Amino acid sequence: MTVSPSQLADMRDTVARSCRIIGMLELSNPTQGHVSVRIPGEEKLLIRARGPMEAGLYYTTQEEVITVDFDGKLLDGRPGLAVPLEVFIHTEMYRARPEINSVIHIHPDTVVLFTICDIPLLPILGSYNPSTLDLLVNDRISQYDRSILIRDSSLGRELAAAVGKADVCMMRSHGITSVGRDVEEATINAITLYDLAKMNYQARLIGDPRPIREDDMAVFRKMLLKDRPTPENPGKPADMVYSLWRFYSRKLEEKTAS
Repeated sequence: MTVSPSQLADMRDTVARSCRIIGMLELSNPTQGHVSVRIPGEEKLLIRARGPMEAGLYYTTQEEVITVDFDGKLLDGRPGLAVPLEVFIHTEMYRARPEINSVIHIHPDTVVLFTICDIPLLPILGSYNPSTLDLLVNDRISQYDRSILIRDSSLGRELAAAVGKADVCMMRSHGITSVGRDVEEATINAITLYDLAKMNYQARLIGDPRPIREDDMAVFRKMLLKDRPTPENPGKPADMVYSLWRFYSRKLEEKTAS
């Protein structure tokens, strides 16, 4: 499959937009974190660059989205931009999960606090935000217990094994890795995990959080369970993913214009 220059430009724009949304929502340190997308039919990806010429997540442009191969080698990019040290989070996830096409690694502080304290996220939200419950009741969250930079392919494979078939992974004292069938889905998965952690944190500030009832969880589990993406049947993200993506994109445009 050959990807045209215009398609590549659209992919770069989507990666950059995801970075800006994450920066707008303050889901990571200003300069730390990266979003990537697989280039169809090739062992290559587009990823937000690091380096002395980067401007930070909130100000990411197409020009700061570089091409890298699955060995982590820079294939194109302007001077002053470099491959992220933890590019192997992305390359090894793509090797392990043919059905996913986007990987995000960021450092949302509230999620990290729960990994530091070994406090589990509880299914406290039902009708208020069913998507957060979906992460828990359908086993879409995994854990990686090491607090280490994923600086080589061996550690990337170790992390990919810890992620398994989950959609988001909480990395101890570090951050999260989120995956999706496209950039939009990976972005919304990351935001949803943060929302779940934020509500758990706020609930603990005022009392002892009580999970929703088991019979109610069973109803949501049946309602929310979708066909999981597989290499043979990747399917497509739910419509709500794109509704939320459009909302955050519009909010980003309004904030940028103000």
